[in-house]
Amino acid sequence: MTGDLPHQSRSPEGPARPAGERRRVIRRRALTLLIIVLLIGIPAGYLVISANQSRDSGRDKEEKYSATGLTTGWPSKLQRRLYQVPVPHPAAKVAYYETNNWKTSRLYVQFETNAAGLDAFLAGVGVHRGDLERDGITISARDQRITGWDFSGSGPWQGLVHEQENPAPTHDIVVNTADPDRPMVYVVSRTVP
Repeated sequence: MTGDLPHQSRSPEGPARPAGERRRVIRRRALTLLIIVLLIGIPAGYLVISANQSRDSGRDKEEKYSATGLTTGWPSKLQRRLYQVPVPHPAAKVAYYETNNWKTSRLYVQFETNAAGLDAFLAGVGVHRGDLERDGITISARDQRITGWDFSGSGPWQGLVHEQENPAPTHDIVVNTADPDRPMVYVVSRTVP
């Protein structure tokens, strides 16, 4: 009982596909794959870069706003403009610290400059060197504690308080002229929002 097994019928032999059509199919598939990679890869890459920048920005802001004393460097142009503290050029040993609360905002700045820089700074604030009072320590003990400034060292010390009507800031300025060619300037600019 050996029966014949059914055979599959042969497919009709048509003309073979030309090689050019095969290349076109491969090229189309490659182009489709490239488009898919670009549509997914570019946005994914952008998200990774954006997330890293955002995280870094948050860390920078956290460092800036968690500072509890003077930070070496220049206050921003916006801070210098708002608090009217025109740090002159040249200036060295520049440091600053800003505090804000609902009652008063303060910018503490220190810098070392030359005689011309001191004159330019005082003129920018709206006062003159002649307005400085000898032994005038005009920065309060509270502000000295916050910044760590100590005005008991060698002097001579000179200072003044430059009061202005709100919303313009009031400046407490102390200058150490132990080296007249390199005076050290300490400023507390406070404003009431």
